[in-house]
Amino acid sequence: MTSEKKRATIASTRPEDLILPHSTRKKSKPIWIVREQDKDRALRDLSVEHKNWLEATGWKPGHGAYAVLPGEGGECAGAVFCIGSGGKHDRSALAFGALSKGLPPGVYHFQSALDDMEMAVLGWVLGAYDFDPFRSVKKSDRAQLKLPTGCDREYILNIAEAVYLSRDLINTPANEMGPDEMEEAARKVARDFKANVKVIKGEKLLKEDMNLIHAVGRASPREPRLIDITWGPKSAPKVTIVGKGIVFDTGGLNLKPGNSMTLMKKDMGGAAAALGLGRMIMGAGLNIRLRVLLPTAENAVSGNAFRPGDVIKARNGTTVEIGNTDAEGRLVLADALAYADEETPETIISLATLTGAARVALGPDLPPFYSDDDEFADEVEDAGLATADPVWRMPFWAPYDKMLASTISDVNHISNGPFAGSITAALFLKRFVSNAVRYAHFDIYGWTPTSKPGKPKGGEPQAARALLEALKKRHGVRK
Repeated sequence: MTSEKKRATIASTRPEDLILPHSTRKKSKPIWIVREQDKDRALRDLSVEHKNWLEATGWKPGHGAYAVLPGEGGECAGAVFCIGSGGKHDRSALAFGALSKGLPPGVYHFQSALDDMEMAVLGWVLGAYDFDPFRSVKKSDRAQLKLPTGCDREYILNIAEAVYLSRDLINTPANEMGPDEMEEAARKVARDFKANVKVIKGEKLLKEDMNLIHAVGRASPREPRLIDITWGPKSAPKVTIVGKGIVFDTGGLNLKPGNSMTLMKKDMGGAAAALGLGRMIMGAGLNIRLRVLLPTAENAVSGNAFRPGDVIKARNGTTVEIGNTDAEGRLVLADALAYADEETPETIISLATLTGAARVALGPDLPPFYSDDDEFADEVEDAGLATADPVWRMPFWAPYDKMLASTISDVNHISNGPFAGSITAALFLKRFVSNAVRYAHFDIYGWTPTSKPGKPKGGEPQAARALLEALKKRHGVRK
């Protein structure tokens, strides 16, 4: 890519531009926070003029509702914002993401106290994200927030920068985001944190017995590869994150219909989430030996494309019958998982936009995950609720493994019927992890189909923030 094209794939909005240090001398406007269950008391703090304004405009306090308050000359004098009481499945703090896009440009501060100011600030920043490199007209001025006292700006920016990175990668169209560009993004993250990078590419995949990754990507002129990042002290607990990096999925010879290809630029959402999570971990300085593996390829169609019915040997020696070339993600993950498992890490985590069955079961906002460790699974679920990055555990249901039976090889990579598609995919992947202490697989959508506060429409590294929180509590930060 040219340097001009490289710049084009970076969203213009950056987190550091959205939150100003508490010490800034810029004049800021108040945001009055109204709690839905105590709205009458909170509104008493407003001036008579602003109360009258809210009444005249018919503003009704309700979770996420806000109103701009006018000043004497008609300019914006601040805002009033209502949050709900929260609850197990509703984290109110991300609702502040509606303000960063909805308020007029200017500098604001929270006039009222909150139980979790950092989550509110993070919601503000995540909600302001906008991917506009391909638009001729760009929005230059944004609402900015003065950092409340006691908030860790670097902690917030570390998470926000990683989320923005993942969103940028997913949102970038496939003609601008191929295996070369994924590798470039991974190398930049590695450089920023002095991590090591190794790439196994093209025909060298065959020499390393990564036949599945090669098979999936060999029909494309853009060479498949495995990107391997390592960081942290060798003596620390080993945590390996594997992300599916299919930069575009035509379905291969089992060609998708046109309307099913519309969002296939996001099929590398697992790799984007894995790289974003890796960046969060390095930025936070967690006490782990981190490895990020990104099997990256384009599932294209040409004369040398792999076929339904082919039998291909995986890195760990398992022979795999190809049931459908449109189930390619689990194939590239299989080689990467086997490779990861060889060094016996404490934890292996895979992230992938893997099955439509997961969306049918739980919809686009709630990714299912699978784990063979109950304690770790509980930690991840709790972290998901605490960070407004929810996940829902599903079972590695062993009796369904027989659905993957093949008459000519060790295993078929898809089930022989229409049932339990997400579970059978997870069971297939689990076959390639035998040495690690624990394994967890996340079947994410990687996309927000309808904008909501803190989560604009577009790419989203689902489960990454939840996993950061869970790993931080488990392993702590290096001293």
